[in-house]
Amino acid sequence: MTEVEIQKEVERQFNILKRGCEELINEEEFKKKLEKSIRTGKGLKVKLGIDPTGSDLHLGHAVPLRKLKQFQDLGHEPIFLIGTFTARIGDPTGKSETRKMLTMEQIEKNIETYLSQIGNILDIHKMTVMYNHEWLESLSLSDFLSLMSKFTVSQMISREDFAKRLKENKPVSLVEFMYPILQSYDSVHLEADVELGATEQKFNILKGRDLLRDFGKEPQVCMLMPILVGLDGVEKMSKSLNNYIGITDTPNDMFGKIMSISDDLMYVYYEQLTEVPLEEIERIKKEVHPMEAKKRLGEELVKIYYSSEEAKKAREYFENLFSKKNLDIELPTKEVSASSMGIIDLLVKELDFCKSTSEARRLIEQGAVKVNDDVVKDNKAVIEISHGMIIKAGKKKIVRIKKED
Repeated sequence: MTEVEIQKEVERQFNILKRGCEELINEEEFKKKLEKSIRTGKGLKVKLGIDPTGSDLHLGHAVPLRKLKQFQDLGHEPIFLIGTFTARIGDPTGKSETRKMLTMEQIEKNIETYLSQIGNILDIHKMTVMYNHEWLESLSLSDFLSLMSKFTVSQMISREDFAKRLKENKPVSLVEFMYPILQSYDSVHLEADVELGATEQKFNILKGRDLLRDFGKEPQVCMLMPILVGLDGVEKMSKSLNNYIGITDTPNDMFGKIMSISDDLMYVYYEQLTEVPLEEIERIKKEVHPMEAKKRLGEELVKIYYSSEEAKKAREYFENLFSKKNLDIELPTKEVSASSMGIIDLLVKELDFCKSTSEARRLIEQGAVKVNDDVVKDNKAVIEISHGMIIKAGKKKIVRIKKED
């Protein structure tokens, strides 16, 4: 490649990889790393660490995973680091109290489906999967004390979450102080060129950058991704808050959940979760009706995790079900043996549409619960159960009753 071609390639890769980043520390170093990689033909080592504290991945996890995929497509070396040691401590970032330590048995159970799920995003045959217990468990006490000497107590308590807990007289365990130290050492062991993470991980990732320098190695570039807001438009996407889209959700569920989000959040999802060019997103904002734009977003996401054909089918399913009110299409079914049941018990206990009676009451009060397309307005209503009856709750939950003989 000529000098001009090299510089063009640096800019091309930089523009692709910078998209969607909240902060890049720092841009000049990143361009130098890209240039060196292009000149030598050796891809950058790009680290993304995830602690297996749960078994399912959602689109919030997909934000950095898709960034890792971009590095992979550009010929770099993605390193998917599974925190089999650090998960035992639990990342204290953003936590208001000390987390319970996980056992190795719990971690192994949680990790079972990780690789199959990330296979929906990355080519697992062109990446390196690492487990940090393999080197962290072998650190001697002398090694660990030497490592600790490179951090200070003042640095740790300057963290916003630790400072807040200490101000409120809530305990901060010494074990929690170890987490950023161990995460930083992972970068040293892997000799990472770049580390990806959410903005809330900034302290930990910056410490990795410092520690690499302390060990006489080239500091990593910190690529901080925005935290994805969940379907409620308020809180961080989380399974525990039930405001998430799982990367293994069915095409119909994925599409339906997208149709429930606000118009403002829709454009955030366009930028963070798809490859639709930024100029096209701006055009959509100005020229396309929000309902049509949301349907296109739903199709884009289903296409990413399934196929164009499944995306088309999911859109048709939604339009038949909600736009055209065609209830003759195939619906999920649920067997119910009772001849009658209170609407609250039906939604919470029988259909599992709601996690609590208060949630069920709220949906009823909002007019969001229907039986055969008739709105249920009374929290104390008793529903006569019949075969083929259709129950709707909100925008995403619908079932056809199968009456047991």
